Amino acid sequence: MSVIALDVGGTHIKGAVVENGEPVETEQWHTRAERGPDAVLDTVLRCADELVTRAVRRGAKPAAAGVVVPGLVDEASGTAVLAANLGWRELPVRRRVAEHLDLPVAFGHDVRAGGVAEARLGAGRGCADFAFVPVGTGIAAALMLGGRPFAGDRGFAGELGHLVVRPGGDRCACGNRGCLETIASASAIARRYALASGGPAVSAKDVRARAEAGERSAGRIWTEAVEALADGLAALTALLDPGRLVIGGGLAEAGEAFLPPLRTALAERLTFRPAPLLVAAELGHRAGSLGAALLAQDLLDGGAA
Repeated sequence: MSVIALDVGGTHIKGAVVENGEPVETEQWHTRAERGPDAVLDTVLRCADELVTRAVRRGAKPAAAGVVVPGLVDEASGTAVLAANLGWRELPVRRRVAEHLDLPVAFGHDVRAGGVAEARLGAGRGCADFAFVPVGTGIAAALMLGGRPFAGDRGFAGELGHLVVRPGGDRCACGNRGCLETIASASAIARRYALASGGPAVSAKDVRARAEAGERSAGRIWTEAVEALADGLAALTALLDPGRLVIGGGLAEAGEAFLPPLRTALAERLTFRPAPLLVAAELGHRAGSLGAALLAQDLLDGGAA
């Protein structure tokens, strides 16, 4: 039995054909969100068609599909409430994909789906209560409680990137100032370094390399990012008491330049208790699509999709 999975992002759409829990076909397409919301949805449907074709070539039509998207989602109704990077507002994604494919479709939030994948297949295995925190262009969290993702009353739970850690700081895309995303995300690190150095734009990975080479400006930007993230994780820990913090996204791939200083900074902030285990995610960029496949399989098995 196979399912298809789509992880729709602002830059790329990642897809997979999954048989018996194992990805047997994977693909990635450009989202090209600048074309407008309708064009993005058309692209998602074409990508789904391609995955179905690949599955059929392997011997069987998929039994279900899983689709996960960023932003604010209503998982119960299958609606993308607001996916700003895609231009989607109140879009009934599950219904549109199900009608197009004539298949049952599971629908979810990309980060929460990534949390499900890390819980069952990755760094969250064996831990009922943990937070999956991908740090990339933005910052979010999947709050895994009792082995299940917690969405909150309106589906907004886990917006860690919009926790204010530096009141009065830089303006955030959400309209507030001093949000964690404005300091500790990969995009913020690159932007803040470009402003500080007056030079051409570089990536957060480049900033890290320059910091390791001893460049003072890069070192300051990198350290401020680590400290701000530690502030956010300390607040999350104080509220939820997770057994584990699973850090994903591009910055987690920095390894020794990122995780050990982050562990130290977090421990310094939790004066009244030990810090939870802080580890790197194991599934990388595949977490969202693997999570989408798991949601699709749950749907077939009669579980919560």
